Amino acid sequence: MNYIIIISVIILDQLSKILTLKYLKPVRDIPIIDNIFHLTYVENRGAAFGLFQNQKMFFLITTIIVLGFIWFYAKNNKLNKIMIWGLSLVAGGAIGNLIDRVRLGFVVDYFNVAIINFPVFNIADCAVVIGAALISIYILKYDI
Repeated sequence: MNYIIIISVIILDQLSKILTLKYLKPVRDIPIIDNIFHLTYVENRGAAFGLFQNQKMFFLITTIIVLGFIWFYAKNNKLNKIMIWGLSLVAGGAIGNLIDRVRLGFVVDYFNVAIINFPVFNIADCAVVIGAALISIYILKYDI
């Protein structure tokens, strides 16, 4: 595991969410590129695409299990850089959103790709998706 990556993701994610709560929440939406990309304040009480709304305990338990699996897998396997980066990004993103769920009861989202019908997301979500992509690349390239 790369703890610098994990901590960097958490810090960037939480800092962006603090700024979002302070500056974006009062205005709700700021078009960056009109009808294409906006900063939009959203309180996400579910998962992607609004699944499992208001299931805080489910998300807490699931996140702890995923983090435990990542730690166990990383501790018991020799990993190359792609897998280390992937697991570290997923862990950092998972912890970033977990902090929101514990502290606020919801996840703060703000990146809105308005040109397509896509859920509003945040830095932690980006880290999880990029990490999962790296893990997939590793599996396809080295595990098959």
